[in-house]
Amino acid sequence: MTHPLISTESIEKKILIVRGHKVMLDTDLAELYGVETKMLNRAVKRNIDRFPRDFMFQLTQQESDNLRCHFGTSNSRSQIGTSKNMRGGRRYLPYVFTEQGVAMLSSVLNSKRAIQVNIAIMRAFVKLRETLLLHKELAKKLAELERKVEGHDHHIHSLFEAIRQLMSQPEPRRRHIGFGKN
Repeated sequence: MTHPLISTESIEKKILIVRGHKVMLDTDLAELYGVETKMLNRAVKRNIDRFPRDFMFQLTQQESDNLRCHFGTSNSRSQIGTSKNMRGGRRYLPYVFTEQGVAMLSSVLNSKRAIQVNIAIMRAFVKLRETLLLHKELAKKLAELERKVEGHDHHIHSLFEAIRQLMSQPEPRRRHIGFGKN
């Protein structure tokens, strides 16, 4: 069994949710595959028929700005935004690849490293999917517990009200038996 090049956890951190899809940025993928971002994008454009819109899409300016604000200027994501009248940085909006697009990338890049990295990325996507399912199940169970507790709270509140009523009732007047004072 070969030792993985990259840990699944480090790849999971690079998976984003954009337009309701789990995706990875072209810059992050290029870094993982050990190629320049422009080389990765050129290879994709030469084989564009392999990348329909559900495999890969380009971010809008707003999406790019949102990612830049979210991640600030740390690590490879410092180049997310496009540069206008500045040196360095990107001159175009970034592309993102869905799980299927990432799978297709290994055939386009066609290197041993690409195959190894692709296997690691697929494992990360699978692990993320399993984690999300687990979270959904836990959220469902938590909601059930909350409903039960709310029901118990109502019953306990009713018991306390009944006890308070019993405690607040005045003692009945006692009739005096025997001779009274005059």
